[in-house]
Amino acid sequence: MTRAVAINVAANTNEPGVRGPLYADGSFEYVPIPESEPTSEPLPTYADLDLAVDLPDGAADRPVHLDPTFAEYPCCDRYTYGDPHGVKARPLLDLSAGDRVYFYATLDAPDAPADWMADDWGAYLIGEFVLACDPVDGDEYAALPAGERERFAGNAHLKRDPFDAAVLLAGTDASRLYDTAVPLSEGRGIDANRAVTEWSADSGKGPWWRRPLRYDDDSAARLREWVQRESYPPVR
Repeated sequence: MTRAVAINVAANTNEPGVRGPLYADGSFEYVPIPESEPTSEPLPTYADLDLAVDLPDGAADRPVHLDPTFAEYPCCDRYTYGDPHGVKARPLLDLSAGDRVYFYATLDAPDAPADWMADDWGAYLIGEFVLACDPVDGDEYAALPAGERERFAGNAHLKRDPFDAAVLLAGTDASRLYDTAVPLSEGRGIDANRAVTEWSADSGKGPWWRRPLRYDDDSAARLREWVQRESYPPVR
């Protein structure tokens, strides 16, 4: 039975044209993608997030698709995630309350990366949810009692017109946006480390950094233990 899934999120070289930065001390910046669909209400812009990353010209005033939301992040007050795509929704819908969802992003390395970082860009875990309830199928969301729908308030897919999520997640207060990125890449960003190739159900071949990564009970426990370390040496 699946007990954890890692999902790719955040900015990339396609949208908005830059990756989030990774710094020499392991800290990083979570940069959302821009919103690409019509919405029923105004959204935060990149300027509202007060980011340090150098955005492409004209991007500062673009509305953002702020998903996942982390309570400690600007313009957020809770932990939610939604996704319209079946390839991500299906493994997430297999989870249950209390299971974990990890979020990973491709980040650009600093000019002098530490030995546990990828040399240029790489994939890194940036945060996690402990699920507050079973994942909700998007087709079932409207039938939920008002109190249960409130858990997902503020999620970007609820602001789209029309609503388009295939799955919705809510995290408990034990969820968090990390202070330090946790590597999934080897020295080259395209090369997966053993957190992918040995612990997950993914082969680590091809563009693995775009795919959901599934972890069974034992592998999820191993990943959780590693993430909870105070420092993150290379997983090799």
